[in-house]
Amino acid sequence: MSDQPIDPRAIGNLMLDEAARADIAISNLALQKLLYFAHARHLIETRSPLVSGYFEAWQFGPVHPSAYKAFKAAGDQHISFRAVRQNPLTGKSDPLPTPTNTSTIRLVKWVISSYGKLTPGRLVEISHAKGAPWEYVVDQARSKMAFGLRIPDSVILERFKFHKVSVGAVPMSGEPGEDTPFA
Repeated sequence: MSDQPIDPRAIGNLMLDEAARADIAISNLALQKLLYFAHARHLIETRSPLVSGYFEAWQFGPVHPSAYKAFKAAGDQHISFRAVRQNPLTGKSDPLPTPTNTSTIRLVKWVISSYGKLTPGRLVEISHAKGAPWEYVVDQARSKMAFGLRIPDSVILERFKFHKVSVGAVPMSGEPGEDTPFA
């Protein structure tokens, strides 16, 4: 897998491309969970982060703030565009480099084939599993001071194993709309 963390927007673009090949439409809310699952799996397998930056515990599960911002224009609809980066010298938008590492591509394909067809609500339920990183951080914030409800990679490594939930494609609690940070 890659040695250096990758821009999460580039991994998001790769996920969207892979999903399009599999005829799967993905919303920003779903993309955030898929990005989180890929990052966690990479952490567990390599002990190094897949993406740069960090995830936060938002209302509907883990969210990478910079990836969320890049795809926010889609709202709760399916994402039909790709994230770009802004050139600080020219102010123009440039395409993000596509990850080419075969292990990274294989991981993204696995995440899309394993989770891509699940509804956003089902992905939220999986990300909210009891004892898993999101639930742990939110629970800690109830009793301690928390800044931005960040989900540290150390917590992901320690607690991702708790993402054991019942199998099924339909969420028990209905479909959520667009995600928001906790107020």
